[in-house]
Amino acid sequence: MKKRVVITGLGVAAPNGVGIPAFSEAIKNGTSGIQHFPELEALKFSCQVGGIPTISEKKKREYFTALQLRNFNSSGILYGVIAGMDALKDAGIEVSETQPNWELGIVFGTGTSGVDKFREAIYKVDEQNVRRLGSTTVAQTMASGISAYLGGMTGAANLVTTNSSACATGTEAVLMGYERIASGKATQMLCGSTSDHGPYLWGGFDAMKVITYKHNHEPEKASRPMSANASGFVPGSGAGAVLLESLESAEKRGATIYAEVLGGHINSGGQRNGGSMTAPNSEAVQRCIKNAMVAAGIAAAEIDYINGHLTATIKDPDEIRNWCAALNRKGIEFPYINSLKGMVGHCLAASGSVEVVSTILQLHEGFVFPNVNCEDVHPEIAGLVASERIPQQKISTPINTAIKASFGFGDVNACVVFRRLL
Repeated sequence: MKKRVVITGLGVAAPNGVGIPAFSEAIKNGTSGIQHFPELEALKFSCQVGGIPTISEKKKREYFTALQLRNFNSSGILYGVIAGMDALKDAGIEVSETQPNWELGIVFGTGTSGVDKFREAIYKVDEQNVRRLGSTTVAQTMASGISAYLGGMTGAANLVTTNSSACATGTEAVLMGYERIASGKATQMLCGSTSDHGPYLWGGFDAMKVITYKHNHEPEKASRPMSANASGFVPGSGAGAVLLESLESAEKRGATIYAEVLGGHINSGGQRNGGSMTAPNSEAVQRCIKNAMVAAGIAAAEIDYINGHLTATIKDPDEIRNWCAALNRKGIEFPYINSLKGMVGHCLAASGSVEVVSTILQLHEGFVFPNVNCEDVHPEIAGLVASERIPQQKISTPINTAIKASFGFGDVNACVVFRRLL
């Protein structure tokens, strides 16, 4: 018999708020974390805006020792550790300094790790200063660096791994952790994802011309999901984390339960029938949503709220059409829907997990955050969904069942269903 799985801890490092209190306040108020970067302008990027969490040196020292910070230059690991350790603390999970925790595991994903550290390493090798690289270069640049850092900090001794599925990474990580607990192979799983930032990561997207160039000197207006004037996504970075736990364990500990994970689905469109390296196969997207509902044991009519992938590109209307087809709901019957990317940009590999955290906060507290920069809803979307379902201001409303989906490069999809524990 499958075990029921709940969420008992949250952590986030987002461009508009580091830590759950700051982030929660920001999304309720529609506060943007997108800013202009003179460095990108000097490098002649077409898109000179982005989203980066603000982390002080004092804040770093709350999570890392002075020794760990020597030669440390990996923003992705920094964000992931902050979000992950905050989620563990929020859940009230104690860390032993001497004993492994056999029932705690980690699935923490990333797209790349330590881009700036890797570049630094290349330059020092070229200059024949290889011995100056430092002993932590490998840990900072290996793909599993984030799960390795968190594993050591938490003593996690169950499955400790890093997944990587482009923009679907964070949502996929949650489902991987859910399945581990549901099958009885772990009691608690720390799940999330993280993403670096900067010109060496964002430059490739700029070259692809998939990011916006129209709002370099009004950055808060740049990211426009579902807008008729959307002109491409804004690159972002950060990390989100959730602590998953068996319901039995959570109740025994008397832990705060934010939501139950009902199940979900992961698939790929095979880069066929309209799917490609950069575009989703609509049939696969609809199958992912439908199969997620089957796995969760719910009907489409039960869904109160959708946290969309919605990137502010030409694919936004396609996503809405796919939701309408998969749920067989449109107009005023369509669930509430919003996109966090209007406030933080597209956090790449971290997007799914940061957006999952925003989903759980809305479900737990009973609100829907505003769709920022969406006062001019795309006409194709307006023809499918009633304006009341795309709120421009925060609304207070009970949410019992929420669904979150992420669609990534390589035509990969992940969708997960959450429910308030009644």
